[in-house]
Order: sequence, then C-alpha cells, then structure tokens
Amino acid sequence: MTTDIDERVIDVTELRRVYGGGFEAVRGVSFSVGRGELFALLGTNGAGKTSTLEILEGLAAPAGGQVRVLGHNPFTERAAVRHRIGVMLQEGGFPSELTVGETARMWAGCTSGARPPKEALALVGLERRTGVRVKQLSGGERRRLDLALALLGRPEVLFLDEPTTGLDAEGRHATWELVRELRDQGTTVLLTTHYLEEAQDLADRLAILHEGTIAAEGTVSDVVAAQPSHISFQLPDGYFVGDLPPLGELGVSGHEMEGRTVRLLTGELQRAATRLLLWAERERIELRGLDVRSASLEEAFLRIAREAEDRSAPGQGGQDGQAQNGQAQDPMKEPAL
Repeated sequence: MTTDIDERVIDVTELRRVYGGGFEAVRGVSFSVGRGELFALLGTNGAGKTSTLEILEGLAAPAGGQVRVLGHNPFTERAAVRHRIGVMLQEGGFPSELTVGETARMWAGCTSGARPPKEALALVGLERRTGVRVKQLSGGERRRLDLALALLGRPEVLFLDEPTTGLDAEGRHATWELVRELRDQGTTVLLTTHYLEEAQDLADRLAILHEGTIAAEGTVSDVVAAQPSHISFQLPDGYFVGDLPPLGELGVSGHEMEGRTVRLLTGELQRAATRLLLWAERERIELRGLDVRSASLEEAFLRIAREAEDRSAPGQGGQDGQAQNGQAQDPMKEPAL
C-alpha cells in the first residue's frame, strides 16, 4: 500500500533515540503509516523496535528527528493525541488483587469516550473471566486483558508491542482476526512482533530493523521478492556441480554445498527449475530430495540480518566501531529495546 502525504497518520523522519552512556538505540529511522494500514516493525532483540514505539506512543522524547502521530508531536502535544490512540505495552503492570472486571472499569474511568468494559472484554474473549483476580490469570489471558484495555477508547491508532506473546495457537489466531477487523474498520495499527508468520499474515507493509536502522522496508511480497528462491537436491553418485548445465543458463545466481546436497539460489525460479529437470531427464538421473521453493519472510529476515551484521562488523563503520570509540551502551541504564 502506498500512502499519500495527506493520508499519513504516523510520520517518522530521521528518528534518533540515545540512552545513558551515549548508546544510540535508534539511528535515523524514517517511515510513514497511512490511515487504515497495518505496519509491522520486525527485528532481533535490541534492534530498536520498542525504543521506536515508545517515542510514537509519547512515552519518551526523541534525541533527534521528527515524529508526528495524527498530525501532532506525541510527546509535547500528548493531550491532543492520547485520547485518540490505544497502547498495548509488552507488560501492562496492572494491580494483581483487582479482578478483570474491576481493572477494566478502573481503566474505562480514565479513558475518554470509553466503550462499555464488558464489550471490550468480550472482544478478546475474557467476558467469562470478569470475576477472576489479575494474579490468577495465565500469561496469555493477561495479554488479552492488555489488548482489551488498549481498545477501550475506540482508538484511531493502535500500538501493539508483541501482542501475542504467551498466547496459544488458538488465542494467537483469534487475536489476528480481531486485529484484521479493526484495520478493516479504519483503525491504523503499528505492531512489533517476533512472530514472522504474524507479520506475513497481517501486515500491509513492514520494516526490518537492525541495530537501530531500517535494513529493509516494503510490502511482504516486496521484501521477500528481493531475496533469492532456492532449489536443493542430492547429486547422484558420480556427478559433481561442474556436471550441471552452466549456472548462468539455469538462471542461477549462486550455489551452496553441504555434503552431496546442492542448493541453487535464483531469482528466476520457474526457469531454473524447468531447465534443471530437463537436464536430469536427458541424463536419465533422479534428483533425490528435490525441494523447490520461493523465499519466505523468515528466510528474507535471516538473510537481511546476516548481511546487516556483516556490514556492521568491526572495522566496517558499524556499531561495534562506535563501541571502540567509547560510545558503548551503558548496561545499567539501557532498558529493554
């Protein structure tokens, strides 16, 4: 999905966030999210996902750059933004002795234009747990309570930080369906997640963060298409890679070997697979263990992370080089990223 500037609900330009000791957790991140769009931030632990999200939620001020949510600075103009957004943190931190119903009513009392608490709890499947104390909830149920409270104010923009952590498969898919419905109703959603299947299933667009910068951005299909597909098989006895047709003729950009197994990398999967099979037929051989598949988001994510790690290795001008110049992270002052 492309977004016209007039439709942008979230606009981030050259965002920076610095913690104590000079550690730069977010280093010049820029992206925008359109109205009714679901945008996912992916990355390994410490990539800067939560650090970015907290600034968008108005919980922290940036060290540099500019952020706008619904046309306002979410930190300095918090009063203009807070009642129009919903926030689901990684942990809610609710009073453990209150019941689910009491927690929802308390939160509704602090929320402008709140929907009935029973309605919010029903959205996440907790309507039968209203009398249960928070401390007695499972981890997955607490995440669902977090989501219910984020939805109380009928938000225009919904921030979800690892929303399905701790949920079982059924709960995860139910949450996905709810998030889809909210997006289809016009809610703008920005989420962070470690579940690549979640991003692939839900996101209109995504960005992959690595050490505080965006390593890749676009639709899921765009990000995946930029990575090679692969064909793997076992070479028959007596055959070697050199016996294959020239890799250029196959449309293959490279290959990997592990024992007798060959893995061909290609951006032209149909062409490469067709020519390989025609060659095998001419040679009257069987390619055992043949596996032909397009790149997945998981493969794209891992490859992007490896390439970004290589670029930021010591001596390559990356973050490790910063650490050598005395700009290392202060482990006593840096919160979870």
